[in-house]
Amino acid sequence: MNFFTKETLIQKFIEIEKQGWIKNTRERNSGAVGNTLEDLLGIEENNLPIPNAAEWELKAQRKNTVSLTTLFHSEPSPRAVKFVPQILLQNYGWQHQKAGTKYPKDEKSFRQTISGNTRSDRGFCVQINRTEKKILISFDASKVSEKHSTWLNDVKRKIGLKELTPQPYWGFDDLEHIAGTKLLNCFYVQADVKKEKGNEFYHFNKVTMLQTFSFDNFLNELELGNILVDFDARTGHNHGTKFRLRQNCLPKLYKKTTEII
Repeated sequence: MNFFTKETLIQKFIEIEKQGWIKNTRERNSGAVGNTLEDLLGIEENNLPIPNAAEWELKAQRKNTVSLTTLFHSEPSPRAVKFVPQILLQNYGWQHQKAGTKYPKDEKSFRQTISGNTRSDRGFCVQINRTEKKILISFDASKVSEKHSTWLNDVKRKIGLKELTPQPYWGFDDLEHIAGTKLLNCFYVQADVKKEKGNEFYHFNKVTMLQTFSFDNFLNELELGNILVDFDARTGHNHGTKFRLRQNCLPKLYKKTTEII
């Protein structure tokens, strides 16, 4: 493994940019941009070998992508009841699209990417209560799309159409600790992408150094819908609850940004 100081790592980014187009080293991998960059740096996955490495995160992304960037995983409270698999999936889940083929016939799914500025077509949204210092998930049956009427009738039969009780939530203090530990400082690397003869190539030509994560900024972007809460559970497995970010919004979470390239 190569070891860097912050300054030599920055120099390495400059050298990589000068190489121009670089072939994908991890074919058919959704995280290939980041994996290819890690291979070029000679490092293990997201493990920057520099002084105070625990304070730095490496995020790599294609330019002009609509894909969301995963910031971190965190399950909502009350955790003792395993809220996602035991409450949301059981009472608000729907038939998995591969039920009866890949999975058993009774396999259910609760996959929702939920925003703070609008409700999903199943009536869910993110709410921020600054008085109680909580980020909550809310359900409003009146906002459910007509196309989900059969599902809504099923929810009504199981648990009724009232607000979630209790509402799953994240306390500000706990989430600030998780986010601040994971995202305190960050090198944000973006790449142009092209394909030639079935191969994918990257030009890592934009690098921004982001310093001092701001939880207030995090809350603002959550309210604006630039950060989303992503649930991904099915009967056989809870893939985890993620906080995810829209393209080009990462610098908004920091107090200081420095353009390297």
